[in-house]
Amino acid sequence: MDKLIEFSLDAILEGDPLGLLSEPRATVHPINEDDRLVSSFEEINAFIEQNEREPQKSTNMNERALHVRLEGLRQNPEKIEYLKPYDRFNTLQEVKINSIDDILNDDVFGLLGSEDSDDIFTLKHISKEREQTDFVAQRRPCKNFGKYEHLFSEVQKDLKSGSRKLSKFNEKFFKDGSFFILKGVLAYLEKIENPKKDKFNKLDSRTKIIFENGTQSNMLLRSFGKGLYDDGYCVSLQDDRVLDGLSQISDEDEKSGYIYILESKSCDDKIASIKNLYKIGYSTIPVKERIKNAINEPTYLMAPVKILSVYETYNMNTQKFEQLIHKFFGKVCLNVDIFGESGKRYTPREWFILPLEVIEQVIELIITGEIINYRYDTKTEKLVLL
Repeated sequence: MDKLIEFSLDAILEGDPLGLLSEPRATVHPINEDDRLVSSFEEINAFIEQNEREPQKSTNMNERALHVRLEGLRQNPEKIEYLKPYDRFNTLQEVKINSIDDILNDDVFGLLGSEDSDDIFTLKHISKEREQTDFVAQRRPCKNFGKYEHLFSEVQKDLKSGSRKLSKFNEKFFKDGSFFILKGVLAYLEKIENPKKDKFNKLDSRTKIIFENGTQSNMLLRSFGKGLYDDGYCVSLQDDRVLDGLSQISDEDEKSGYIYILESKSCDDKIASIKNLYKIGYSTIPVKERIKNAINEPTYLMAPVKILSVYETYNMNTQKFEQLIHKFFGKVCLNVDIFGESGKRYTPREWFILPLEVIEQVIELIITGEIINYRYDTKTEKLVLL
């Protein structure tokens, strides 16, 4: 009988010429610029996939950052070429529109088509020739339009006086009794019938919508929303001055506060005579609530103020954001003494003298991190590259 041969563990491992018993080591590939480029573009793809639209120039800072990033990529032919394999929604491709067919063929998200017979772009009782050259909503005459006529007159009057305003469309504004402008026509969303959510967790139900031109529709809310995203606006509630156009904020996002831009309504000549004077501030409570006592607060120049823009902020130190804006515009900070009700002297440091569009541009550049490449030229009143 052959002797029993015993092997130690070391002997077994040493006798493994093919390395079958060796633990494989993970290969670590260093992240390079190309990887970062693809990763940043995939964030845009993820947004489009989730929201069925491109990121817009929104007051939602996360969405706005993606919008700026996308616009930057579109200006760089080399990056466009490199990202072609990842551009599954054709967001970087130049589309030449020469006919209605070109528009339909390029309808990546199916915004111009729907299985719903009452889709906003569905046409009935119209010749084929006209059907191919005209896009109008399916509507019918509103038999009792007189009931609503005064509502449209009041809203138009409010818009003209400024007590109502227009803001970028967002589905959060879908409520009974709200007003919108669709392709230049004022629309009254009187009723959302049996509100329910679709498989994408979006509100989608039949509606009763009255239009200022005397027609009405019962189109699906989702179809109405598609039309508003394409060419529409929300009409604010009366005296609602807040630019509350944020979208796609999840339960995981934590609201940090508000960055706001105000204009003084002071009757004091030393204030009223200053052109392009704006307050850039920060608040942890809604801005309308924060400014309700403006006429008694030195920080508001002891006078009423007008809200021009409000940015809700999420997942950030909003106060630091405000301080960065103030530091950037330090050379054009208003230097004036204001006396409070007690006679005490104050020197507000949140008012700046410069064009409003420059303030909004800087906010955008801070979001994208590109602000470090710019400075403000007080002579030209424009941003210049360093």
